[in-house]
Amino acid sequence: MAVDDELLKIYKQLHANPELSMAEFQTSAFIRRELEQLGFEVRSCGGTGLVGTLKNGAGPSVAFRADMDGLPVREETGASHASAVKARDRSGSEVPVMHACGHDIHMTVALGLARQMKADVGRWSGTLILIFQPGEETGEGARAMLDDGLWDIAQLPDCVFGLHVWPLAAGSVELVVGDTMAMGDSLRVTVKGIGGHGSQPQDSVDPVVIAANMVVALQSAVSRNLDPLSAGVVTVGTFHAGTKENIIPAEAEFTINIRSIDLDARKVLMGAVERIIGGVASAFAAPEPSISVINSFPHLYSDPVLISDIKSRFDVALGETNVRYGKPRLASEDFGLLGEAIGAPSAYWFIGGLPEGVMGNEQIPRNHSPFFYPDPVPTLEVGIRTAYEACLSVLDTNA
Repeated sequence: MAVDDELLKIYKQLHANPELSMAEFQTSAFIRRELEQLGFEVRSCGGTGLVGTLKNGAGPSVAFRADMDGLPVREETGASHASAVKARDRSGSEVPVMHACGHDIHMTVALGLARQMKADVGRWSGTLILIFQPGEETGEGARAMLDDGLWDIAQLPDCVFGLHVWPLAAGSVELVVGDTMAMGDSLRVTVKGIGGHGSQPQDSVDPVVIAANMVVALQSAVSRNLDPLSAGVVTVGTFHAGTKENIIPAEAEFTINIRSIDLDARKVLMGAVERIIGGVASAFAAPEPSISVINSFPHLYSDPVLISDIKSRFDVALGETNVRYGKPRLASEDFGLLGEAIGAPSAYWFIGGLPEGVMGNEQIPRNHSPFFYPDPVPTLEVGIRTAYEACLSVLDTNA
């Protein structure tokens, strides 16, 4: 499906004006105007989230989700419409903001889908529901929309679709059957000690040493607890302690990110992490550490029947050589909550965004990189086409 100048302008507008998670106010207002001009009924949900509904006679209903938030990343793509936006994060710090994960592509795909479905009302019957979700990056948005009555606002769909741009060749598509993206659990660990003078460690309980031992011991959480045929990752992403080199602090803090593909692996890893942290603290005769949840991302499962149905249509629309099956990702998404909440099957796929000549380069700009910039035209074309074919797999009157 051709991407015209108007749609490309929309993409550039969204790319140049990213907003942080759960603060997508201008983005939400912009999308609302676009949907209302197309005749969609638009309702707010979950703060800055939107639900756009287009009813076209009797029949089934299908939902398509696009996420809206940017990341606190300084853009370095050199694009003419690169983001120069800065915003205040929740701590009050000023940070640069960039669409470093392709959510600008996702929103434009959803708007392109809206245009195409509106133009082709004679070809389908039923209800199209477009969900523009805030706060995907922080794992808040899907839950916020559900808590705000998403499925009371919108007609219950027969299925829920979503996609993500990925560092694959532009124009290509990859589908995963079953487990598609990992569960993600982020934890904050506060290690408690007894502060004192750096020259008198015998009178202190040093939380820096204790926390450092925990970090090292956590490297065995996967290798010595998880079945080698299962997938999991435990990463310590931050470590903070102390104010001066000759003071033993009273506390040290670090954060952990845990990824697991299935519920059994998650249970094993969460248990191992807690045991290691508690065991190390006990070995040093330190007070019990506190462990708090920063965020948690759910299971993302793509229904095998839906995937089979949409792959058949993708093969015809794009050519079989451009469509393939792939493996689960250990990245995380909160998309899975939307269908899970109502027992509706979901399907999720990945579209390529890398221009010719980039594939095979060891320095491929991946998601969350300051250099991440999908090739707009072919990426949007394959995104809109696949979204359209997926929706028609349910709504097509000629199927």
